[in-house]
Amino acid sequence: SFLFFFLKHTMKQVTLSNQVLYLLSISAGLVVANLYYNQPLLHQIAVSFKVTEAEVSNVALFTQLGYALGLLFIIPLGDKVSNKKILRLDFLIMVLSLIAAGFANSLFILIVSSFFVGFTSAIPQLFVPMAAQLSDDKNRGRAIGIVMSGLLIGILGSRVISGFVGEQFGWRVMFYAAAVMMVLLYILLKYKLPTIAPVFKGSYASLMKSLYHYFKTDGSLRLATLRGGLAFAGLSAFWTTLVFLMQDSFGYGSAITGAFGILGIVGALGATFVGKISGNISNHSIILVGTLLLILSWSILLFSGTSLIGLMIGVLLVDLGLQSLHITNQKIIFSKNPEARNRVNTIYMVGFFIGGAFGTVAGAMAWGHYKWIGVSALGIVLSVLILIAHLSFRKE
Repeated sequence: SFLFFFLKHTMKQVTLSNQVLYLLSISAGLVVANLYYNQPLLHQIAVSFKVTEAEVSNVALFTQLGYALGLLFIIPLGDKVSNKKILRLDFLIMVLSLIAAGFANSLFILIVSSFFVGFTSAIPQLFVPMAAQLSDDKNRGRAIGIVMSGLLIGILGSRVISGFVGEQFGWRVMFYAAAVMMVLLYILLKYKLPTIAPVFKGSYASLMKSLYHYFKTDGSLRLATLRGGLAFAGLSAFWTTLVFLMQDSFGYGSAITGAFGILGIVGALGATFVGKISGNISNHSIILVGTLLLILSWSILLFSGTSLIGLMIGVLLVDLGLQSLHITNQKIIFSKNPEARNRVNTIYMVGFFIGGAFGTVAGAMAWGHYKWIGVSALGIVLSVLILIAHLSFRKE
């Protein structure tokens, strides 16, 4: 109706201010950081519970699996339930899970707590479709880029923070601090985040059933999901095993390992740039360049097992290549499915983080058998698969 159109149009003009956009960006970064605090701390946790590197990698694995399931079951609700209602329950469980992780007296309890931390930390993926929904076609890439910059900086900056906190105060303190940050963030979001009215009127079952419909009928969505999952598998393999490399080859602890996140932040800042130029350059060209950057970065990392400079260059290029793919993938799927942005984002991000979980497991196995050469070879193979899939199945 005309009234519905008028209200929707008015909401766009009010809510897509720079203040709201940067609130979404910062919030996405702070929440998604919960997924990665544990990675620079894995060695400390292994020592604390007297377990092997392979066993402790399950902490990171189940955090990512929890995130993938949170994406699957929570994010589609963004098309059906008010965002404020979702946030209220989600943040409650998230804070309790972080506290439980800090108090864990066994690896099993830490793994279970980490699963729920991951499950509830899926909500930043409500923010990305929100930014896309409230943007026009011209500015959609910019809006996605700004929110993704915050999210990527959160991913990478979390390792810097947790590495320092873990080395200075112990790994448990990081989880306590994260719980406090989430309480403060929820208070801010409660009063500052605009309420978005849902548009889907069907049942939850029909909502979930529609996920299969979009996955089955949209070839570009399937291809974007495959590209994203393979790219993130490589990045997860890198960050899961970097802490072991730094300990074995250089004798560095979690603080230095986490500091590599600073380099990743530099690359992540390019997300805004990629978003801005995406309106002037074809999606195919950006994806092709991003994939070639991934292949180049892993080739450099292959020969950098004892070179800090090589590792620094490699991590910069890995993050830049990944974000080029990621932002372009999301621009494609949001533009093609404006009526179901939360649901197509669910499909894409579930595949993305299933890829991350696979990369965590495969990276740990590669490290266990072939050390850093095995991890780097895995990254090269994954990146080449992206190139093959894109060139074979893309439609122009």
